[in-house]
Amino acid sequence: MTHQHRCPNIDELKVLLKRHSLKATPQRIAVHQAMLDLGHASADMVSEYIEKIGVKITAASVYNILSQMSMLGIYKYRLSANNKMYFDVNNFDHIHLYDIDNHLYKDVIDDDLMEIIKARLGKKRFRGYNIESIDIQIIGKPAKRKYSV
Repeated sequence: MTHQHRCPNIDELKVLLKRHSLKATPQRIAVHQAMLDLGHASADMVSEYIEKIGVKITAASVYNILSQMSMLGIYKYRLSANNKMYFDVNNFDHIHLYDIDNHLYKDVIDDDLMEIIKARLGKKRFRGYNIESIDIQIIGKPAKRKYSV
């Protein structure tokens, strides 16, 4: 089974925003470009990135835009172990590897494994619950490398 493994580009974002009666403001475009380049990021990381490219926007506006995009389903969000909200530009089904030491997320793309998990859990019944989605996160620490002298 072939899956789409990409997030909306700028032109696709403009269409999505229009569909939700929102304007493709320079600030929204800058935030999305930052997310395209960063992949997984907190509002602070996006603000820093945008500041470096010379776009004027407050950190509060960045957070509001990221939250809005998440509510629209354009981004997903994750709460890290350091209680910081991270946003994910990739809203397709995938697994995350979370670096608990550095609070970084990496995507693990394994369509076969996702299909197995969905097939297995899709048959299970959880009394009192309807399953909306499956979100898998692997938590790890960077491996300590042994260097020869």
